[in-house]
Amino acid sequence: MKQQRIIISNDIHAALAQALSACEHDKTFVLTDDTTLRLCLPFIKECPALVGSRIITIPSSDSNKSLESLASVWRQLGEQGATRHSCLINLGGGMVTDLGGFAASTFKRGINFINIPTTLLAMVDASVGGKTGINFNGLKNEIGVFNDSDFVILDTNFLHTLDAENICSGYAEMLKHALIHHESMWARHVSFNLNAAVSHQPEAIRVLQQMVADSVSVKEHIVLEDPHEKGLRKALNLGHTFGHAFESWTLRRKPVLHGYAVAWGLIPELYLSVVKCGFPANRMRQTVQFIREHYGHLLIGCDDYAELIELMHHDKKNRGDEINVTLLKDIGELRINQTLSEAEIKDAFDFFRET
Repeated sequence: MKQQRIIISNDIHAALAQALSACEHDKTFVLTDDTTLRLCLPFIKECPALVGSRIITIPSSDSNKSLESLASVWRQLGEQGATRHSCLINLGGGMVTDLGGFAASTFKRGINFINIPTTLLAMVDASVGGKTGINFNGLKNEIGVFNDSDFVILDTNFLHTLDAENICSGYAEMLKHALIHHESMWARHVSFNLNAAVSHQPEAIRVLQQMVADSVSVKEHIVLEDPHEKGLRKALNLGHTFGHAFESWTLRRKPVLHGYAVAWGLIPELYLSVVKCGFPANRMRQTVQFIREHYGHLLIGCDDYAELIELMHHDKKNRGDEINVTLLKDIGELRINQTLSEAEIKDAFDFFRET
């Protein structure tokens, strides 16, 4: 898998020109969804490097990260004359970068692609690391491939286009990165004035921009060490075994943003870290308090446990019938491949409901 190059930029036109000059591209295509077409395409539309490019638009929201949307992108690439020497620019959040990366990786057996993440979540998570794919059969990211984009352009000016929920959603992945990395990074994240950032106060956004760079650095280091998730990269799954189950459960009811599901998933997994690995209870309580203050509650009942456990069995980290999870002994001290019993899972759901 090729190593993607990350450009952290305050000049999106210059960054895009730099990336395209290093990518083969007889034709250039820009993939947006309905939202980024309206809010984010104006940031790059006048870029000289994009003269003559074609726009492909798909419906927004994670429910459209689907086989139907993927086929639509393939179809439009073909109808507009894309060749295996063309380049696809994915301008959007994680849905666009995941689906667009998969479309580019499979069209004519693979064309170049560039990710320009426009949400905080995509900046620190989806656009970096080479995971591409779509939801399928009611399950998150069920179909996909590992394939790095040629470039990721991180321009935090896009943060000004985001509402409060999307900033919170991305911040959940940043909190996860802090938990798996270092105590000082964790302390900074649980004490950050997230309310000031979601209201776009300039100083809070300035601090958040630096935190984004640090968060991306944590993920980039892990992905370089373990690009195909054989060992260390499983650290990035903290919060996701329970979180993906919560997210898939809500897809059948009232969908939530990915980061909210991850934040909620951190609660039972930190609880299990205390019970099984000796993670400090005071740090768990401080993290849980921060999550409850900013992400609220997902209302589940005992009657939902069986469905949630069934969804957890579909997690890609599992082997056979075992449910595997990433836990922590302390901040930055990983315990991957931890197997959970059904009794432990139900105990963690009880804790989640009661906090």
